[in-house]
Amino acid sequence: MRELARKRNAGEDFVLLDVREDEELALAKLDGALHVPMREIPTRLAEIPRDREVVVMCHGGVRSDSVAHYLRAQGYARVYNLSGGIDAWSCEVDPAVPRY
Repeated sequence: MRELARKRNAGEDFVLLDVREDEELALAKLDGALHVPMREIPTRLAEIPRDREVVVMCHGGVRSDSVAHYLRAQGYARVYNLSGGIDAWSCEVDPAVPRY
């Protein structure tokens, strides 16, 4: 979690892939994230860069872990799961991000 915050603050080049549903995004989001709901990942792979690090996030880390495994199976080399998801981000990094 803190590593992601450091990367964001340093302006490092990576993709934050938010795989939550539209309704969840309306409740809480991190600016700059690429939003592709989990169910749409297989049909929208072209939107996810293969030449950059990809950090996948959801609400608590379960869906994003599944998507990270799927992306690795599709040949993505640098894919990481944001363990704890946006909920942990709100608790550990930025309490201004609403919890739900």
